[in-house]
Order: sequence, then structure tokens, then C-alpha cells
Amino acid sequence: MNTSDLHMHSNFSTDGELAPSELVSACKVSGLEIISLTDHNSVKGLEEAIQTATAKGLTCIPGIEIDCSFEGIDLHLIGYQIDWKSNDFITVEKNFRDRVLDSFPAMINNLEMAGISVDADEVLASAGGQLPSAELIAEVLLSNPLYHGNMLLQPYMKGGPRSDMPYINFYLDYFAQGKPAYVKVEYMHFGEAVSLIKSNHGIPVVAHPGINLKGKEAVIDRLIDLGAEGLEAFNNYHDLDQIRYFAEKALHRKVLATCGSDFHGKTKPLIRPGSYKSIGSYHAYVNQSIRALMKN
Repeated sequence: MNTSDLHMHSNFSTDGELAPSELVSACKVSGLEIISLTDHNSVKGLEEAIQTATAKGLTCIPGIEIDCSFEGIDLHLIGYQIDWKSNDFITVEKNFRDRVLDSFPAMINNLEMAGISVDADEVLASAGGQLPSAELIAEVLLSNPLYHGNMLLQPYMKGGPRSDMPYINFYLDYFAQGKPAYVKVEYMHFGEAVSLIKSNHGIPVVAHPGINLKGKEAVIDRLIDLGAEGLEAFNNYHDLDQIRYFAEKALHRKVLATCGSDFHGKTKPLIRPGSYKSIGSYHAYVNQSIRALMKN
């Protein structure tokens, strides 16, 4: 049983479900001892998560997952042990929010061009003041019978081949980079994200590199050269070959190798806190990396 999970999201992420205290309680039930809340471009849930973790006897490493880019590739960079009370992270969240809202009309338009129409106002109403996301668009489409006549939605409905995790699968099929409804958003440069994390006393770690690099794994050396201090080797997106590749890369480059489920809740219902793919021969190095993070 895994006792550490360093990549999880609360409802302070655009696509998260549980409140920070609820997430920490679920971690306690799952037998976790060391956790990190790494919400997308937000630190607002950290105070609640840390307080709840302390009360329940868990160690909570403060974190954030920042959207950034490198040479046209969308990436996610986790910052661990950050000074989460810094105003820099308020700016990060505001800039991210502005960019997402600016991109939303194009998301709706691109999806319509791909053959799926959805009422933008209905999506915004469902967001309830939060940011709209691709996963929320999927939830609206799949929960309203008025849309169910569109055959393109059938794979995501009950019994369909993509119905195991319909919301995230819809995102991956339509809104991920290179897919028909994808909208290019100008996120901060990877190097800028690294500098921001380090200037706030944090440790930058590349999240699930295999899913973002998609055949461009060699780029990882340049990301390390730019200041990345770790790679998330154990997760739910890498196959065993990718786990070996990134764990070996971390060993060779003398950077951290970390682990995380990328738990979100209903968006990814098959992913539970503390559950992720791993390879036993690398557990010692990952555990060593976790200890190094805790000393920071």
C-alpha cells in the first residue's frame, strides 16, 4: 500500500470535487501519511488542507500545479514547499483565470465545429462562479438529455467505450493539445514558472511528463537544464516503460523522482488517493526523494 501521494486536487482546482478537508479525510482513510495538495494555479486550499492534515496526524507538503509551456508544448509544473502565502501566487491565479475566461468562447466554437453544440450560458451557470472547464462541458452535455441525440456523445454515456471516466476522456479526446476543440492559451514560459517557484523557496517538479511530452521525451533534459529539480515518475498516466524512463532519467540527472495519483474526484472516478502505477525497484529512490522534499 502506498503511504505517500504528492499530486492531488481539491475543489479549488477548476476540475476538482472535494473540499480540502474532505480530501485530507479521504487520504487518512486510505492510509496515507505524507500528502500534497497541488491545485491548478491556486494555493487557496492549502491552509485548510494543512490544518486538517495536522489534526489528523498527516504531513501535508504545500504545493501548486502551474500551467506553463515550452516550445509550443503545454506542460504542468508542480512547486513543492512553496511560500504559499506569497502574493506571487495570487497573481498566478488571476492571470490563469483571465486566460481561461478569454479562451472559453473559442472552446465552445471549436467544439461546435467538431460536431458537438452546447449552450455556453448553461456551462457558465453550472460553473457557479468557478472557471468553466472542458470536463464541466462534458458534464453538462452528459447530464442534459437534450444533448443525447448527438451520436458523438454515445462513447461517453453509460456502457460506452469511454464511459469509465467520461469527463476526463472527453477532455482528452476533444480539448487536449492537438485535438479538434483544443484552444491554444499563452501560458507562462516553463523557465518563468521554474523561477517563480524557486523565488518562493519551492522545488519545481515536472508533473506526469509522459502525457504532456507524447513522444518528445528527450525534451526532459532541457527542462532539467532550465531548473526542474524533479520528475513525477510514478503516476496513473505512465506505462511501465515510461516509469522506467523517467525514474532512470531522474537517477542519472540526480534530480528527484516523485509519485502522485492526480486525484480529482468525479472527473477521474477510477483514481483514488494514494493509488498510482509504480515499479518496485524504484521505490527506494522515490522514498529518498520524498524525504528530501520534507527536509526543504
